[in-house]
Amino acid sequence: MHKINPPFRAEHVGSFLRPQELKDARAKHERGALDDAGLKAIEDKAIERVIRQQEENGLQSITDGEFRRAFWHYDFLQALKGVETYYADQGIQFKGAALKPIMLRVKEKLGFSNHPMVEHFRFVQAHAKKMPKMTIPSPTALHFRFGRKAVPEAVYPKMEDFYRDLGAAYAKAVRAFADAGCEYLQLDEVYLAYLCDPEQREGLKQRGEDPETLPKTYAKLINDSIAQAPADMLIGMHLCRGNFRSTYVASGGYEPVAEVLFNDINVHAYFMEFDTERAGGFEPLRFVPKNKTVVLGLITSKTGKLEAKDEIKRRIDQAAKFVPMEQLCLSPQCGFSSTEEGNLLSEDEQWRKIRLVREIADEVWG
Repeated sequence: MHKINPPFRAEHVGSFLRPQELKDARAKHERGALDDAGLKAIEDKAIERVIRQQEENGLQSITDGEFRRAFWHYDFLQALKGVETYYADQGIQFKGAALKPIMLRVKEKLGFSNHPMVEHFRFVQAHAKKMPKMTIPSPTALHFRFGRKAVPEAVYPKMEDFYRDLGAAYAKAVRAFADAGCEYLQLDEVYLAYLCDPEQREGLKQRGEDPETLPKTYAKLINDSIAQAPADMLIGMHLCRGNFRSTYVASGGYEPVAEVLFNDINVHAYFMEFDTERAGGFEPLRFVPKNKTVVLGLITSKTGKLEAKDEIKRRIDQAAKFVPMEQLCLSPQCGFSSTEEGNLLSEDEQWRKIRLVREIADEVWG
C-alpha cells in the first residue's frame, strides 16, 4: 500500500525550527544592519540545507521550512492587495504565552498580484529532488481572529462582499502557484478546529458572530478559493488548535464541524491534530468520504520526547475503525515552528520525530 501520490504515508505539516544563523540574520535585518539581499542569501543557504535534511530523513514532500516567514499566516496575508499589518496593545493570547502584538486589517478592496511567495515556491521546486509542497494560510485567517474590527465598513459595508473578494483573491493565488508548477498545496486552517472549543465559540458570540453558521460560511469561502485549481493539484488542509512556543489556544474534538469539514469542503486531504486528548477521539472520521485522505497527526511537534511506536500503531488501528487504512497517513500534529520563534525542542529532536514518522509509516503500510 505504498503511495506514489501525495499525501504520502509519512508526511509533515511544513515548518521546521529556524537554524540560529537564520535567526541572527533576521534580527540583524530588523535592526537595519543587514540588507534584503544579504538576508536572502542566508535564507537561500538555510533553505537548501533544510530541503536536503527533509530528503535525507525520508520525506517525499518538501517545503522551505517556512524559513522566509515570521508567522505561518501574516506574511502571506499582508502581501495580498488591500491588507496591512499594525501593532496593537497586546498579541494573541495562547495558554501560557502571547504572540508579538502584530495584527492585520483591510485598508482597501482585496486583490492579488505579484505575490512574493510564488517565487518562494519556485526556489523549492528548483532545489528539491522530491515533490515540493507549498503551505499557505486558509483565507479564514483574515476573518476569524479579528472579525468586523479588521474590515472597515467604509471599505466593505457588507461582509458578503468581503468574503467574495477574499475568495477571488485566493483563487488568483492558487492559480499563480499552479502556473508556477505547484501540484501540492496545503491550506493551514486552524479556525474550524477553534470552532470546536466552547470558549472560542463564546468569544465569537460576544463580538456578534454566529458560531453555528460560521462553518458553512468558511466552507464556501475555502471552496471559492480553490475553485480554479487544476484537476491535478492535490489540495490538503491542516487543522490544529494553535502552535506557538509549544503552547496552544483551543480544545475540543472535531464533532461540531465534522460533517461540514469532510463533506462540504472540496479539499482532497486533511492533516489532523490528534496528539493529545484536547483533539478528542477518532469518531468524527466516520464522515470522511471514500475519495479523501486523512493524515493522522499523532506525533507531537510540541516536545522532544519520542512517542512509543506500539502506542502510535495502536492509535492508527483505532482510527482505521472509522476510515479504511488505505485512506490514512501519518505526520506530526503541526509544524515545528509555526512562528519564527519555534517550539521548545532541539533540531536533533525534530529530525528524530520525522524519522519516527517515516519508520512507523514503513512498518504499517509497507
